Amino acid sequence: MRPSPELTIILPVYNEGEAVEPVLRDLADRVATPHELVVVYDFDGDSTVPVIRRLEPQIEGLRGLRNDLGRGVLNAMKAGIAGTDAPLVLISMADGSDEAAVVDAMVALARDGADVVAASRYMRDGRQIGGPRLKRLMSRTAGLTLHWFGGVATHDATSNFKLYSRSFLESVTIESTAGFELALELTVKATIVGRRVEEVPTTWRDRTAGTSNFKLRMWLPHYLRWYLMAMRHRLARSARRSPST
Repeated sequence: MRPSPELTIILPVYNEGEAVEPVLRDLADRVATPHELVVVYDFDGDSTVPVIRRLEPQIEGLRGLRNDLGRGVLNAMKAGIAGTDAPLVLISMADGSDEAAVVDAMVALARDGADVVAASRYMRDGRQIGGPRLKRLMSRTAGLTLHWFGGVATHDATSNFKLYSRSFLESVTIESTAGFELALELTVKATIVGRRVEEVPTTWRDRTAGTSNFKLRMWLPHYLRWYLMAMRHRLARSARRSPST
């Protein structure tokens, strides 16, 4: 019997088709930590499903999981978290933009006690290649200002390529309602309650196949909610530390 994995890698998909195969094989080859690859899809007709079925006998630990919480990437991520039980959970995209080679370094920090580990584009030695210019500018600005002024330990709070301890996930109520805001919510909440947040440098590459499902205009207000929460928390802490006059 295969031992229970230490790490669950969750990949939400939407009609990735054959493009998902090299991503899965890269993760399987590069991640040494005992892991499972859980591909979460919204409906049985998704073009990714037959590819997963074909690859399941070939890639150890690979399985598909249907998202029954409601369509969309947020619910897919939530379904992946709820439908697995490994002590460490990594969210990664199925488009090949995330760097599989850094996963074991992220796991090492989690083993050392970190509850959130970000693969960071904006710390020293991190890079971002490609992607819409406005999205890149806003993401970098948000990440760096949250780090410098909001007290968030990572330089890249908006990145969804993050690893979480199961104990932290089970201690927090997820309030996100749209798109990819989950990673920012969890990073801000971990910061507020004093959980350890760490990061490793990564190179992020814009997808070369398929179509991005990121909708900046629609999701921006949801991101602002967590951004402002982090800033207010930092201001409140600074006010409490200031000597009374």
